[in-house]
Amino acid sequence: MAAAEALAAGLDGPALVELAGMPRNADPRDIRDAFEQALSEVGVALPGHRQARRHALRALAVRCAAGETDLAELASDDWWETEGGSAEERAFVALLPPCTCCLEYTLGLDEEEWRTQLRTAALALAARPAVTPR
Repeated sequence: MAAAEALAAGLDGPALVELAGMPRNADPRDIRDAFEQALSEVGVALPGHRQARRHALRALAVRCAAGETDLAELASDDWWETEGGSAEERAFVALLPPCTCCLEYTLGLDEEEWRTQLRTAALALAARPAVTPR
């Protein structure tokens, strides 16, 4: 979907066309190879692991601020291991539970208070500019 949107926005290249035409059930390795080639063709460097995690964390905060996340998503992906680069990232990560079963135990808050603090932290992070390459 993103590749088709990129084509519609005016980006072009053989790998981008190939990527846009791939079925949803294509081999993930083929998708990744085409994705990396498409980025290279348009002059975009693939982000490093830390930068990609920071971008994903911000995207999670945006969805959380919009009320589009659930507890299982917030407690997945070992977010607590993410090295936050900004105060807003660190504040948001500090409120993410390591698992869904022990929210009260791990955070020491009642759920309503936690949700309020989490939304506040998510809004603050979502308001920051997106992470850019260095």
